[in-house]
Amino acid sequence: MEEKKNQAFVNPIDKDKVAENPGLLPYAHTAGGAVIRPEDKGQIRGNAMTAMYDQTDRQMDQLRQQMETLALQAKSLHERKQISEMIYDADMHFQPVIHHVYHLYERKSTGLPVLSMVGPDEWGRKNPYDFIATVRLLGDHTWEVLSGRVSNH
Repeated sequence: MEEKKNQAFVNPIDKDKVAENPGLLPYAHTAGGAVIRPEDKGQIRGNAMTAMYDQTDRQMDQLRQQMETLALQAKSLHERKQISEMIYDADMHFQPVIHHVYHLYERKSTGLPVLSMVGPDEWGRKNPYDFIATVRLLGDHTWEVLSGRVSNH
């Protein structure tokens, strides 16, 4: 036994067929090892760029839709402001009540606006006014156009 201890170890595997650092090889070093393929950096970059463009395009579309919604809201508010100014400049011989429906007319003789509780179909044969719009007073004291041709004024 002592003889065996004193003898130098001889590796039975051929040195030409064994790697010193098998973990650093760019390929599998055993028959059952995992296949290691070099990465196609162009494909990786291309996939990442495609995903990036897709995500940023989606976010831009969302922002565009939000901007369009805000623009429509701003336009609607501007129109409410314009009709409200026209109504508050009109002749009105009563105190309007919030959420009630009224009718805006233009005097045929002077062209001045008039707010009335009488609808366009309720005048009979002698209507002294040209109908502009049917409106409703909102809680913020702006007026909502329910029907009519306000954009011409």
